[in-house]
Amino acid sequence: MRPIQMVDLKQQYLAIKQEVDAAILDVLDSSAFIGGKPIQELASGLNTYLGVKHTIPCANGTDALQIAMMALDLKPGDEVITASFTYIATVEVVALLRLKPVFVEVVPKTFCIDPEAIRKAITPKTKAIVPVHLYGHAANMDEIMKIAAEHNLFVIEDNAQAVGADYIYPDGTKKKTGSIGTIGCTSFFPSKNLGCYGDGGAMFTNDDALAEKLKMIANHGQKVRYYHEVVGCNSRLDTVQAAVLKIKLKKLDEYIASRRKAADYYDAAFAVHKNIVTPYRAPYSNHVFHQYTLTLDGFENVAEVRNELNAFLAEQKIPSMIYYPVPAHRQQMFAAFGGADFNLPITDWLTDRVISLPMHTELEEEQLKFITTNVLDFLSKQK
Repeated sequence: MRPIQMVDLKQQYLAIKQEVDAAILDVLDSSAFIGGKPIQELASGLNTYLGVKHTIPCANGTDALQIAMMALDLKPGDEVITASFTYIATVEVVALLRLKPVFVEVVPKTFCIDPEAIRKAITPKTKAIVPVHLYGHAANMDEIMKIAAEHNLFVIEDNAQAVGADYIYPDGTKKKTGSIGTIGCTSFFPSKNLGCYGDGGAMFTNDDALAEKLKMIANHGQKVRYYHEVVGCNSRLDTVQAAVLKIKLKKLDEYIASRRKAADYYDAAFAVHKNIVTPYRAPYSNHVFHQYTLTLDGFENVAEVRNELNAFLAEQKIPSMIYYPVPAHRQQMFAAFGGADFNLPITDWLTDRVISLPMHTELEEEQLKFITTNVLDFLSKQK
């Protein structure tokens, strides 16, 4: 059996090696390392795939979120509602821009922000909502967009973990996550479903004027070289990364299908254990499984059991991860924003119980059997 990786980027690369090597050599040959033709071709391909008018590539997903908030003219003290149960980048940029993060609960079954919690948190200072499509499952965008329309709020989708996911409306129509809000943001970090071989990110919008502003901010606030209209930053996707992403974008649906196949195997194997809750798939979201995350429940000391399982799997050379051991509102960096004052029992409950297993496009049945057998054997011995 091949060694098990949390994300097996080497095997994925080997499957597309010929195409990737040729594409990188083409970039080296052209020497257009910044702003080369693959940048525009990738943006065009993403526009088509996601059904958006504008894709603005940038240096990484964190920059994408920051530039989005800058483009919407959010001012220090403005309130931004988001989940605490997320990767820190989502809320880090809120603090960086001196906005006020307002942390709300998630729906425990989906791990995504709770629309009712959003509604209760709105004040006259609220200016934006940042839903996170966590682990590859879509947030309830239909309800979120209704709330935003009622209160004249911006919606910035954090789509870093769910590129390729469909949001399914009650009438059966579909939109890709990242294409629904005012601005969608994503990361192309190597481990993402659509990942490059370094850092990368992008923003998506259907608003022509907003797209122009996003481009300006990402390019030192200029449309014409050396004429700077607004305060911006330097955030560019380089040509090598775009060349790699162009190839992977063509295979994204295939990659997602592989992840779902692995998730189906996990689901079937763990269905026999009463203390394992497998990932929920809401009728409005076709999960793309950036992570496969279990929730453990029913044990006397569940956090201890979860941590011991994590250590046990490591001993068996099975990687696993806890995403995330400390929620954002309890991080020291948010002490000045009153983070600890937020009462989020569901978030705290999940933090003690979640564990993510290997999930990638090259998982083999032998590996999946080894992983699930070890998880079940360990948990069968717990009280």
